[in-house]
Amino acid sequence: MPNRPTGRLLVVDDEISLMTALRNTLRDEGYHVVAVASAAEALGALRQGKFDLVLTDLVMPKMDGIALLKDALSIDPGLVAIIMTGHGSIPTAVEAMRTGAIDYVLKPIKLHALLPALERALTVQRLRKKNAELERQVQDHAASLEAANRDLEAFSSSVAHDLRTPLRTISGFIEIIRDNHVRALPAEVRHYLDLIDAGAVEMDGLIGALLSFSRFGQQALTRAAVDLERLCRDVFTDLERESVGRRVNFRVQALPPAQGDPTLLRQAVANLISNALKFTRGRNPAIVEVGCMPGNAGAAPVYFVRDNGVGFDMRHADRLFGVFQRLHHAHEFEGTGVGLATARRIIERHGGRIWAEAAPDSGATFFFTVPSRPPAG
Repeated sequence: MPNRPTGRLLVVDDEISLMTALRNTLRDEGYHVVAVASAAEALGALRQGKFDLVLTDLVMPKMDGIALLKDALSIDPGLVAIIMTGHGSIPTAVEAMRTGAIDYVLKPIKLHALLPALERALTVQRLRKKNAELERQVQDHAASLEAANRDLEAFSSSVAHDLRTPLRTISGFIEIIRDNHVRALPAEVRHYLDLIDAGAVEMDGLIGALLSFSRFGQQALTRAAVDLERLCRDVFTDLERESVGRRVNFRVQALPPAQGDPTLLRQAVANLISNALKFTRGRNPAIVEVGCMPGNAGAAPVYFVRDNGVGFDMRHADRLFGVFQRLHHAHEFEGTGVGLATARRIIERHGGRIWAEAAPDSGATFFFTVPSRPPAG
């Protein structure tokens, strides 16, 4: 006997001899078969037990195959069906397929035509079940992820509060010592107090940066068309205070619009431009350029922020976007080491990517992509 599937079949035909022949033949092929002679019996069987497939005659008294199929699918939406029909009823059989049948076979039934149709229908049914299970798992995962994000946000806020409380105590006592005892303290002790205070301020900044980094990974995206050219000019205007007393040549090419969250993209671009301004501090003039290159084969355009600053050694580029990772000493360039990590998280949440090219003392270029069209669907 061939190695056939072992699906549960319900055969429905008011012609008793054909019904019996189909039942016996399909059992011999390895199927579990229940056979009945009317639509009413078929619906009763469906209510009492689980079946994978209904093989039903199209033309039957009292209730035809189409009506049976509609009621059967209301009982078990996961059911698949094949209609048996004569040559003259093919248009009606096609109508049955619009109702939900997978296929139809012509009478007189030939085994070489019926068996492949059964296998195809059962394969479709198995795929539907698998897809339904995958969708359920995705929904469960999404719900779990949402709950985890809520817990993480609450945890992050709690940690930030708990860490900042002793920092406020440290800063408060330092202020008391300065107000009441500073004149009695040696210069060396006053210097140590300044270092403690600076350390507390720096740690407070790190806690705030880490909390912001966490929130940028959880914040829901609100997608819209974003005018990146205008956004970059606005960002530079906001950052001009960082370049007071410096000669900064800021250039913005014509940039195509992007699709994304305006607030988050502004934060990512601000981090990149601020980074460029910081690392060009020793240049006269400093040059910060924002531009764009077309993507390959219709891909999203590649935006870039280029500067003529101190650059970095590409051997260490893998550390560039890590949290609290720095390629320059803190006494040379201030910062928390979270800005580029935040930019990367925002860009990747938009489905884009970000990378950099640089050389020591020869400037750096940060490239990134974001979708230029709304997501499909």
